[in-house]
Amino acid sequence: MPKNKLSLSPANELKILRKIVDITTSDIDFDGVLAEVVRTVTEIGKADSVFVYLFDDMHKNLVLRASKTSHKKEVGLVTLKVGEGLTGWVAKNVKPLAIKDNAYSDPRFKAFDVLPEDKYEAFLALPIIYKGKAIGVINLQHKNPHEYPQAVVDLLSMIARQVGGVIEHARLYDATREKALQFDALVKVSHSITSEKYLDEILNLIVLVTAEMLNSKICSVMLLDPKGVELSIKATQSLSDDYKKKPNVKVDSSLIGEAVKFKRPVVVEDVRKEKRYAYRDLAAKEGLTSMLAIPMIVKDKAVGVINIYTREPHIFSEGEVDILQMVANQAAVAVENTRWMEEALKAKEALETRKIVERAKGVLMRMHNLSEDAAYRMINKKSMDTCKSMKDIAESILLMADLEKGIHLKVSS
Repeated sequence: MPKNKLSLSPANELKILRKIVDITTSDIDFDGVLAEVVRTVTEIGKADSVFVYLFDDMHKNLVLRASKTSHKKEVGLVTLKVGEGLTGWVAKNVKPLAIKDNAYSDPRFKAFDVLPEDKYEAFLALPIIYKGKAIGVINLQHKNPHEYPQAVVDLLSMIARQVGGVIEHARLYDATREKALQFDALVKVSHSITSEKYLDEILNLIVLVTAEMLNSKICSVMLLDPKGVELSIKATQSLSDDYKKKPNVKVDSSLIGEAVKFKRPVVVEDVRKEKRYAYRDLAAKEGLTSMLAIPMIVKDKAVGVINIYTREPHIFSEGEVDILQMVANQAAVAVENTRWMEEALKAKEALETRKIVERAKGVLMRMHNLSEDAAYRMINKKSMDTCKSMKDIAESILLMADLEKGIHLKVSS
């Protein structure tokens, strides 16, 4: 079978080099940089498929970040470990790899069902290099067998080295902008907690802001019951009834409970595969993958958990964990303050009720010549018979006494 062969004229090569200069000196954002890289590599290689893989923040996995054809669902989802597949091999060895035909038969090849391009014949992969280290890989694929001349491989390798710095700078810029957005979100949360809003409003605002801040599928706040045994959902921005109706979580026998029990974050890369996660079926149904559970701590006491779920696999960075821990701790302050106010209000109401009941007892004792215990039993029995509070009964007695007193004064005058 004849092999197609790529070649470049000096004029085209100069045009491409100018294009690379434009990319490296532009101020386009991270996604824009990747899109330009894909377009340029496609133009040079005349490839049927072009992929750009980049290392995640922890430099553990290569993640699909851009492609020639539309792969909106797969971008960010398809991942490879260093050394895994042809792409992982290139990242590990930091050198190009060209296969002119039957690429899918190579023993290093790894197939993805979601990527039909895996059936293409020819394959060329080039490491994206920044400061001497691989930060990603560019893949070119062809449906038919192709030969890759050394001049073309050298040119594409040079491009991969040149755009490495641009990609890193664009990623740094995006990360800085994301930090700024996270800071703004944290300010919103802080303002809500120091406001006079009710706890439900505060918690609902926290889940909305946090979900937006971390681009999560579901964010929820679960609070610990007074006995410290169970966690129940108190706020979530999820529209799923199944998730909202999820049973309470036992602290001692659950993965999320560990965040409360040991007062430290719990991270799960894929809850659908984690045996300790009790709701794997629900996670699969709702499209949940990675999870971060952050304990809500105030005065060295955990009062609940903020849970974050992502649709796609996500490695939570140290910065994300730190930001969410700050939010969780402020939320814990709001919960504790609200509970303190509720207890103070209950104590105040109990004192007011006691005063009213004491006055009503005195009225009954005078009107019916009753002992203090008998007057109290009369109020208590009436409360039980009418299903009204003792305060309501006592207020009725006082009102009747005032009416009778008023009638008596009117008659006397």
